[in-house]
Amino acid sequence: MRPIRVLVAKPGLDGHDRGAKVIARALRDAGMEVIYTGLRQTPEQIVQTAIQEDVDVVAMSILSGAHNHLLPKVVQLLKEEEVYDEILVIGGGVIPDEDIPYLKEKGVAEIFTPGTPTNVTIDFIKENIKREIA
Repeated sequence: MRPIRVLVAKPGLDGHDRGAKVIARALRDAGMEVIYTGLRQTPEQIVQTAIQEDVDVVAMSILSGAHNHLLPKVVQLLKEEEVYDEILVIGGGVIPDEDIPYLKEKGVAEIFTPGTPTNVTIDFIKENIKREIA
């Protein structure tokens, strides 16, 4: 069976990608295939890349403060494209604790804040992926 495919995306105008690169490397080292979008991606670009690359997970990293708009927008577009039920959506970055329940209500499965060990994210993906893995 193929490895878990993860799209690591940087939505919006956020110009900081150190955290995204750290998590991308950790996921790759854990045996996952990682596609990194680069900086300043629109929700539409993220969703189209997710579909084209046939990913199992969309992992968005955001530090700009626009998380309450951009992350739910990606979920909404995945639903419109009828692929949300096949793709695990997670987020990370500088996101206030009080915003996390809203993001989960909007369809983001989990939020990982600064200081979360990478193995916690890796385990969450393996335990919550929406397809059978070997």
